[in-house]
Amino acid sequence: MVKLITHNLLCCHARGCNYPENFPLVFRDVTQLEVREADFNAEFLQKMMPRLEWTALVNTAKQLGDTSLPEEMPQGDAVDEGILKKLHHVLMEIHIEEGAMHCPKCDHKYPILQGIPNMLLAEHEIGR
Repeated sequence: MVKLITHNLLCCHARGCNYPENFPLVFRDVTQLEVREADFNAEFLQKMMPRLEWTALVNTAKQLGDTSLPEEMPQGDAVDEGILKKLHHVLMEIHIEEGAMHCPKCDHKYPILQGIPNMLLAEHEIGR
């Protein structure tokens, strides 16, 4: 299933696409988005925070209708349970079931069907 925790790690690998222009993939044509409860694990979220591309996460969450995260990644004492619960919701509970992700550079389309993204490229699209 496409959750934002996974999406925050994905980029386009089509020929000619390079980081940072190929990240983050942009959601389009999302026809089915579900919110499913998941167990809250504060320790996991605290360890995950430094690994996140925060700006990309915030912008993607906004694109999907969630504006709960602050623009800047909280640091130190600002990382309280309230922030962690908002982060948990965005990362772990929002599921994109149907739609597509597009590369912001080459506009390659990665369809999402039944929660599974098709990240395969045709042979002529593979970067070298």
